[in-house]
Amino acid sequence: MIIGLTGSICAGKGEVVNYLKSLGFEAHSLSDVLREELAKRGIEKTRDNLIALGNDLRREHGNGVLAKIISQKLVPSKNIVVDSIRNPEEIQELRHVQGFFLVGVDALEEVRFQRMISRNRPGDPKTLEEFRKINENLGVAHCQQVSHCMSMADCILLNNVPLQSFHRKIDNMLKDRGFKIRGRISIDEYFLKLAGVVAERSTCHRHRVGAVAVKDKKILTTGYNGAATKTKDCLELGCLRDELGIKSGTMHEVCRAIHAEQNVIIQAAQHGINLEGATIYCTHSPCILCAKMLANAKIKKFITYSDYPEQEFLKLFKETGIEFEKKERPQDRIFFKD
Repeated sequence: MIIGLTGSICAGKGEVVNYLKSLGFEAHSLSDVLREELAKRGIEKTRDNLIALGNDLRREHGNGVLAKIISQKLVPSKNIVVDSIRNPEEIQELRHVQGFFLVGVDALEEVRFQRMISRNRPGDPKTLEEFRKINENLGVAHCQQVSHCMSMADCILLNNVPLQSFHRKIDNMLKDRGFKIRGRISIDEYFLKLAGVVAERSTCHRHRVGAVAVKDKKILTTGYNGAATKTKDCLELGCLRDELGIKSGTMHEVCRAIHAEQNVIIQAAQHGINLEGATIYCTHSPCILCAKMLANAKIKKFITYSDYPEQEFLKLFKETGIEFEKKERPQDRIFFKD
């Protein structure tokens, strides 16, 4: 499924992209083509420069030029969203891609204007009259023609409702197209998501690491990387390892932080909890020191979704019979249902 997005400024296209990304969609934007070209030319990436460059490229190479460039990155077998479609010939070009359909996103003018005022970006208009002028350049073939693009949309999403209700509108649009909205998450994804929440308490500048010890689907202890109790942490003092130029994954002893896995073990010891046979869910794979401690704690399994800079633990885990599994990173969004 390849979804194209067009719509009025500040209507909520970015929110549609973010929500679709949380459902596993790959995101592309015609504006990214322009940003890359501005970077090559050494030109500042302002709204006016993006618009001017887009108009110039369309004038020189045809109105569908941005869509032609982006089409080379689109794989029909994937779920993809393409943002920033603003010219009818871009739509015509993208309709040659299998599975493409166009979604228009809109909202009441006063709602969109207030959103622009709230975001307060440099160069944004400050009056309603100025706001109206930037929406459209009708009648000029090589310029933005958002209203014309909206008239070509296969469906329209009106974003005048609270965010959760807007997400439901997107869900319904996807269901109408045969897209299966995710159901209940797996038990591994559940505990990995919890490990990610635990990591948000980290005081480390380099790696936010969270770990959760689980047995029989029950949480035993949690831990995140941070300074020892009653000592100042890196958020206050800065990173000691950065100051000394120590490479990540080396000289673990020169650090203010105790690792997340170590804190899991310490918490278990404090509360008289036996970790034997437990599974550790962690945002990162362990360093060799943590791996040794986990082996002595007699854990059964270690599950993660990203790598710590060193991989020495693999040999130790194999030798001690600890199962290791690397999963896909769970989606950051929490899906609430009424």
